Amino acid sequence: MKAFKLLLALMTALTALVTLIAGCSQPALETAQATRGQARPADFPAAFYKQAAASGQEVLQVEPTRSLVFITVRRAGALASLGHDHVVASRQLQGYVSPRLGRADLYVALDSLSVDEPALRAMAGLDTQPSASDIEGTRSNMRTRVLQTSLHPFARVQVRSDPDAEGEVSLAVELTIHGVTRSLSVPARIDKKPGTVHIRGALSLDQSSFGITPFSILGGAIQVRDRLDMRFDVLAGPLRQEAGP
Repeated sequence: MKAFKLLLALMTALTALVTLIAGCSQPALETAQATRGQARPADFPAAFYKQAAASGQEVLQVEPTRSLVFITVRRAGALASLGHDHVVASRQLQGYVSPRLGRADLYVALDSLSVDEPALRAMAGLDTQPSASDIEGTRSNMRTRVLQTSLHPFARVQVRSDPDAEGEVSLAVELTIHGVTRSLSVPARIDKKPGTVHIRGALSLDQSSFGITPFSILGGAIQVRDRLDMRFDVLAGPLRQEAGP
């Protein structure tokens, strides 16, 4: 009986320790201030789309409030049951689409990513809801330890397809995260209506292929899986008057 009580006490202490230091509940110290005031990546080709529109090409602009990119981040390791799966999302995707040219260029400020919106967790099939402190810890660690947004504030997406592509297509995508660019072939569906284009699809990717080390503590007993599952639902409409050069 004493041995059992001792074991129970040790397990209780270990659980408390994990709760205190696990990545989803322990915010990381800010080691550098995130880049401020930079509206978009310095090499973003906004001028190309402005010139294309001026020459008569159809140029559409992403509607951030009607577009969504979300990533399911799953736990791993021997003590995975003490952690959480998470959903990271962007509702601030920016960029342009030129359907006739078969081209789109998009970006998102990584500091704007949300973590664990209840509706998105349900959409991803996750049946738990982390606490507010869990979510804040995950957000802090994601920005500082994983994505290092002070050094790499944006994710960039370059998309190429056949001109006027529609229906089920394969998109040639160059995705830049953490300063690393990878070429991907992404199945998607493109639906068009006058003045709008709707692009939907899904893909899986490995963090390590972009030079990112998946978050891990306790010698890997609690860790984030390398493989991430991403879904995107992008709506682009008429060019807005306030779009800059």
